[in-house]
Amino acid sequence: MGKRANGEGTITKRSDGSWQAATYVTTTAGRRVRKFVYGKTREIVRKKLVALQRSTDQGIPVADKVWKLGEYLTYWLEQVVRPQRRIKTYVGYEGVTRLYIVPGLGSKRVDKLSAQDIRVFLSECRAICLCCKYERDCKSCRSSVPSECCKDTLSPRMVQLIHAVLRNALQNAVREEIIPRNVAQLVTVQAPQYEVGKGLSRSQVRDLLATVQKDRFQAVYALALLGLRKGEILALPWSAVDLKAGVLRVEQTLQRVAGELRINVPKTKRSKRVVPLPEFCVTALERRREIQAEERAEAGSEWEETGLIFTTSSGKPVDPRNLLRQFYTVRERAGLDGYRFHDIRHTAVSLLLDLGVPPHVVREIVGHSAIEVTMDVYAHASLEEKTKALKRLGKEIA
Repeated sequence: MGKRANGEGTITKRSDGSWQAATYVTTTAGRRVRKFVYGKTREIVRKKLVALQRSTDQGIPVADKVWKLGEYLTYWLEQVVRPQRRIKTYVGYEGVTRLYIVPGLGSKRVDKLSAQDIRVFLSECRAICLCCKYERDCKSCRSSVPSECCKDTLSPRMVQLIHAVLRNALQNAVREEIIPRNVAQLVTVQAPQYEVGKGLSRSQVRDLLATVQKDRFQAVYALALLGLRKGEILALPWSAVDLKAGVLRVEQTLQRVAGELRINVPKTKRSKRVVPLPEFCVTALERRREIQAEERAEAGSEWEETGLIFTTSSGKPVDPRNLLRQFYTVRERAGLDGYRFHDIRHTAVSLLLDLGVPPHVVREIVGHSAIEVTMDVYAHASLEEKTKALKRLGKEIA
């Protein structure tokens, strides 16, 4: 029997009775190193050796470093997510990682992580009680027994988000050739059931506009009825509006991120859009310009010029939370209890579709990422509309 060729691999028995095999592989850093694998029997080691050599023959490098998942997630967040994604995305991913993924899976090796590990972890996430984390003396029900706890658990949407963050992180590990496949993709999670959009009726829209007719932020509600998001409205600069031509450009959004108000890029690529202005919006914006000029004059040297349309009395950006507080008083005055500010956006979609506007045009106006969102989540038919439709059907077949 001839001598083994260099790199062909060797299998030997160890002093403790276990087996080991060794072969030369190329690492993700481009270095040629000797790699060892271990097992209880010679057959187990032989299979590991064959798999390792097969990967080497296919040009798949071996990870240069053994990563714990928690360690890799820190690297991924700081070196990949932070430079490439929106700051709000980074903050959301970091929170999910810190609160759920690292405590549950952080100590496991990335290359040893299995689909079963992830499936069990997500099942545990679904059972987490939000108010006590199954500690003694639940803050809500005061139970000291987990089986009797109130179990106000994580929502399907949060579990889906946890899975998505983990899946994205592992997919980056695949791209960097740290692991051969993304085991998180082998695990499915329950898709959240979104509520159908709750829109205002035509009469309610008229009541809302009448209620805010003399409000300093009347134009906020006019623009919301065009389908603009709250953050998009508050980030609108005067430079993005042409009142003579009757158009505005949505190019940015205002958000509170990590305790600070920040101007960011819009939610999706389709969120950047040009929106024609109907006459009632032009009138409201002209009035807003007059009100802001009066506020600027009154503030004098204390005025902080931001170029934004909607500002505080000293020119600073309006906190989205303060706008909501103002909306709550408007809602009460208009008799719209139970409605959210975002429902005005729902109203824009529903009324446009009811007027016969093609769905793809509605999507462009409101900046949805996909037409399915326009039709499935936001569009809805009122009982009155369904009654009219079925009456028309009755006349046709009578």
